[in-house]
Amino acid sequence: MNQSPFLAALRAIFPPDRLLTAPAALAAYESDALTAFQARPAAVVIPETQSEVIAAVRTCHRFGLPFVPRGSGTSLSGGSLPVKEGVVIALNRLNRILRLDPQQRIAVVEPGVVNLDITKAAAPYGLLYAPDPSSQPICTIGGNVAFNSGGAHCLKYGMTSNHVLGLKVVLPDGEVAELGGESLDGVDADYTGLFVGSEGLFGIALEITVRLLPKPETYRTLLAAYRSLEAAGDAVSSVIASGLLPGALEIMDNLSIQAAEAAVKPGYPLDAAALLIVELEGEHSQVEAEWARLKAVIDASNPYLTRVARNDEERMKIWKGRKSAFSAVGRLSPDYIVQDGVVPRRRLGEALAEIEKLSAKWGIRVANVFHAGDGNLHPLIMFDGREPGALHRAEELASEIIDLCIRLGGSITGEHGVGMEKRQYMPRQFAPADMDAMWALRKVIDPDELANRGKVFPTGEAPDLRQVGSHPLEQAGVISRE
Repeated sequence: MNQSPFLAALRAIFPPDRLLTAPAALAAYESDALTAFQARPAAVVIPETQSEVIAAVRTCHRFGLPFVPRGSGTSLSGGSLPVKEGVVIALNRLNRILRLDPQQRIAVVEPGVVNLDITKAAAPYGLLYAPDPSSQPICTIGGNVAFNSGGAHCLKYGMTSNHVLGLKVVLPDGEVAELGGESLDGVDADYTGLFVGSEGLFGIALEITVRLLPKPETYRTLLAAYRSLEAAGDAVSSVIASGLLPGALEIMDNLSIQAAEAAVKPGYPLDAAALLIVELEGEHSQVEAEWARLKAVIDASNPYLTRVARNDEERMKIWKGRKSAFSAVGRLSPDYIVQDGVVPRRRLGEALAEIEKLSAKWGIRVANVFHAGDGNLHPLIMFDGREPGALHRAEELASEIIDLCIRLGGSITGEHGVGMEKRQYMPRQFAPADMDAMWALRKVIDPDELANRGKVFPTGEAPDLRQVGSHPLEQAGVISRE
């Protein structure tokens, strides 16, 4: 492969230090945050300009080789897992904020810009970028676009798709296209909305125009502790039913409380079965009026303890604990699978009670951390990959949780995407006609299936070849468990 015409073409674009082919150099790119599976690409290229990205895509198209775009590698669904003998296009060095217009309240950024850096750049103007995934300090905006990321405040502000106004993209055949613009009012079909959340199947975003929002004038943050997960879930339903729209509404169970407290010491009550974090934000008069209603609803839900952040320092401690929960659970288990199924809010308590039963059935600990306001569960299924059969049992439990979400009228994913991990569940949620329509759209945009090949669809092939049995990653020959 080192002498192939394809690599020779890449060498004409990239200097040796930005074209990686040695096994040791490729090792860092063999998986994303879903580390249970790995695949080694033929090469990794590290462009520094948009023109280099375009040239790399056109070279892949010319030689018919698949490519996978990658940012910080924080995908929890295997969305940036390499394709064997394909190319990884690493976008971290395209990290410039090209324009920030405080009057229009927009920013134009490259895909390698870290999510939090947009808010930092906008802060002097009293603005912020609203989507705030837990990986906000390290995840890149290109990956957020690919998976339509949300975050703790998505209940009030929506997902990435609600904040991306326009895109400059390179399509899988190397054509460069402009989608959307700088206004909320589009005059054409919503091609931007089509691209956001497409998980890299339609190409690579080169520039992303996002809208910025005014920083809220004031915050009121409340922590409520409950003796059961079901009670906390029912409290969420009561808050929503009251007509209130908090900026954030989050739940953590006892395992995640213990882990967060050990990691960052936010001062959580260690005996709580569940914590509910509710945050109101906006103009001072509005927040104070809503605060009285919220207190009444929470008091009626019978928490055994409530705590109100008295200042920004206490507020940030509460949120530091919540946002560190995923990584902190690593203190409790050497390995874990993170799911992100969705259930209707009115059935949240029921779903949590059922997850507790499934955890007991399989004898596997499950830590629950999730965006309760929109029913987006994040069960962390803990296992030790060194134990024979442990990964398989964890996957079986994860499968039952996803089936539970579908049965309750929800979805297999809220923000992590389908990627490689949830491909086999697609036919359980979507009818054959839906799958066929999605596949047809994929083939129209990328007939050769070069962009992020093998993702989203059950076997990475046409819908009529779907099958459920062994893990789809192995069925497709993309990875091995070795």
